[in-house]
Amino acid sequence: METVRDILIQIKQFLEVPLVKLGSAPVTLWTIIQLVVLVGLLFYLSGKLRGWIVDQFLTRTRMELGARQATGSIIRYTIIAIGFIIILQTAGIDLTTLNVLAGAVGIGVGFGLQNIVNNLVCGILILFERPIKVGDRIVVGNVEGDVVHIGGRSTTVVTNDNITIIVPNSKFITENVVNWSHNERKVRFRIPVSVAYESDVQQVERLLLDVAAANPDVLEKPAPGVRLMEFGDNGLNFELRVWSTTLIHRRGLLTSNLNYAVYRAFVEHGIEIPFPRRDVRILREARQAEPFDGNGSS
Repeated sequence: METVRDILIQIKQFLEVPLVKLGSAPVTLWTIIQLVVLVGLLFYLSGKLRGWIVDQFLTRTRMELGARQATGSIIRYTIIAIGFIIILQTAGIDLTTLNVLAGAVGIGVGFGLQNIVNNLVCGILILFERPIKVGDRIVVGNVEGDVVHIGGRSTTVVTNDNITIIVPNSKFITENVVNWSHNERKVRFRIPVSVAYESDVQQVERLLLDVAAANPDVLEKPAPGVRLMEFGDNGLNFELRVWSTTLIHRRGLLTSNLNYAVYRAFVEHGIEIPFPRRDVRILREARQAEPFDGNGSS
C-alpha cells in the first residue's frame, strides 16, 4: 500500500508541475488533461443532444427534416460556445489573460484561417436563411445530388452514383445554386421531339399526350402539354411538357422512359422522325474545245 501511495503522490506531483502561466493562474499538465477530457465530453454530449432534438423532440412538431436539422445544429453550436467558456473557468484559466492569445489568433485567422472562418460564417447563414436543407436536390457548380448533412464548415451531398461529395459552405453563398425542391418537389420536364413535315400534327399531339398519360411518374395535375415550337430545317419541332415529383433526382431516367415510349408510338402509327437531308445537284456545262494554234491563242 505504501508503494502504491508513493506512486500516486509522485504522479500527482508530476501532473501539478506548472508548465506556463496565464496571469496569476499556472497551467499544469493536469489542467490540460482536464480541458481535453471536458471538451471531448462537451462535443460528444452536444452531438447526442442534437440527435435527440432532431430525431425525437422536434418530430412531435410539424417541422420538416431540414428545419429540424438546422435547429439542432444551431442549439449544438450555442451549447459548445457556452460550455467552452464554462470549462475554461472551471479549469482555473482567467479569460482576461487570453486577450493577447485572442489577438494572435485573430491575426492567424486573417491570414491562414480565412477560408475556414468564411465557411463557418456561410454555414451559419445557410442554417438561418435555409437556401438549402437536408433532403433537397441541388446543383452547385459541377456537383449534383441530394443534401444529406449541413455542417458548420461544409455540406455533404450524395450523387446518383452514390458518391459522397463534401462541398464547402461558401459555395452555396457565392455561387449560383439550383435547388430543384426548394418550394416543393414538383418539377416540369421538357422533352423535345421532331417529326417530318408530312406528319399529321393533331395525331402527333394526341400520341405525345397518350405517352405522358401512360407514364406513372407523370402527374395528371398539372396536366401534360404539347407545344409546336418551330419549323425546323428538317422537320417540325414539338415539345412535350410534363410534371413529376418522383424522379427529380433521376431526370435522365424519366426522359429516357418517355423517349422510348414516344419512339414506339411513332413507329406503330407511321410517324416519321426526320434526319438531316441535303440535296446535292451537280451542274455540268458542256464546253466545246477550240483547236490550239501553237501561238498561245485559240
